Amino acid sequence: MIKVLLADDQPLIRMGLRALLDSEPDIEVVGEAADGGQAVERAAELLPDVVLMDVRMPVLDGIEATRRIAGDPRLGTVRVVIVTMFELDEYVFRGLRAGASGFLVKDTDPAQLLQAVRVVAAGDSLLSPSVTRRLITEYAGRTVDAPPTPELDVLTDREREVVALVAAGLSNQEIAERMVVSPATAKTHVSRAMTKLSARDRAQLVVFAFESGLVRPRPRH
Repeated sequence: MIKVLLADDQPLIRMGLRALLDSEPDIEVVGEAADGGQAVERAAELLPDVVLMDVRMPVLDGIEATRRIAGDPRLGTVRVVIVTMFELDEYVFRGLRAGASGFLVKDTDPAQLLQAVRVVAAGDSLLSPSVTRRLITEYAGRTVDAPPTPELDVLTDREREVVALVAAGLSNQEIAERMVVSPATAKTHVSRAMTKLSARDRAQLVVFAFESGLVRPRPRH
């Protein structure tokens, strides 16, 4: 059973999400939060698998709440999905830096939302290759061109290559084809890189690749 925490200051939205999620046999809404402070408290208390986190909330906004949840070692299994009005607004970038596993737009189709909850609960990031490519186009334009960081030293040359390919929006299958290895080997390389960098998921690898200087943003024309 996938446990979900709903964090939104609008009761009507929480009610609609609860009705949708609770109608599924493998998903259960275990709690609700009306502000960011409550979201952090409920996450620590209930240990949900997934938190659907609104951004604009009183007391504590969703970005800061995400940062606190992602930064708490006790909540290492809790995955946060930012719920935003637009696919590529400023909140998406801030949310990923804060430790979110992905994002959803508020007008997402119900079937897609259910699939998203299952994907994140399984430990994957909610960044499909196509979405990642669009995200990178915007993210790269905002990244400071800094020198490579010492953190890169923990990665082998092969792992650096894999992280760069993840940051390019490639799936494990596409990485395997590019590197001429099996999909299982590609997945192993990705997993090892995530472990070494203490990345929660692929979304964090994308952020790391740009902020570490491993991948340089292309000039925007």
